[in-house]
Amino acid sequence: MTDYAQEQEMEIEALEAILMDEFKEIHSSESGLNTSGRCFHITLSPQDDEMDESTTMPVQLGLIFSHTEKYPDEPPLLNVTSIRGIPGEDLKILREKLQQEASENLGMAMIYTLVTSSKEWLSERFGQESSLEIAEAEERAKEDVIVPHGEPVTLDTFLAWRERFEAEMALERAKIMPESALTAPKEKKLSGRQWFESGRASAKGAAPVTEGSDVEDEEELDFDEDDFEDDEEDMLEHYLAEK
Repeated sequence: MTDYAQEQEMEIEALEAILMDEFKEIHSSESGLNTSGRCFHITLSPQDDEMDESTTMPVQLGLIFSHTEKYPDEPPLLNVTSIRGIPGEDLKILREKLQQEASENLGMAMIYTLVTSSKEWLSERFGQESSLEIAEAEERAKEDVIVPHGEPVTLDTFLAWRERFEAEMALERAKIMPESALTAPKEKKLSGRQWFESGRASAKGAAPVTEGSDVEDEEELDFDEDDFEDDEEDMLEHYLAEK
């Protein structure tokens, strides 16, 4: 004749030794089970060997059981509760899964088997989901990063580009300067930049600079240093835009 009480007590001792702080006895009124017998609560988290012990688990499950009179020849009373982050629909699915497995393991102590099955289910249901969310977040972060293309910007490359840029601008200014400005005596001839920035480019029909013009002899082009700094900043922005 099978001594069910002895088998049940031996299983409880084994579970206490294996699960330690995760295993505790609770009052039957806290179990959610229709019994006045001894009830036990096991705290479970997803299996993750790489998870640091100090890391807070995103989900936690409470597996509650009570031995029936003829356990293990009949299934135990089972209940599952969410300690953290498990929707009710998932709890219902897990409860049905465990009841099915209990029916398949009659005749042997099965609580630890159900514990292992519950951990695996948590890992598959929530561990995989968390991994996918992390992967998606990393992918979005990669899309937000601006990847530089072409030659890296250095002082040397910028100065070389500015030299080419100023030469091109001088050529463009020369194309719109009147012939008289280009044929003026050397000592009175304005540079392309001076002529362009003096505002004369807006009046192509302006009189040429001549030796007889006393006003022009005294005229000096005065530029604020800030203007040159602004020009350099504008050219840098233009250069970066090209890159």
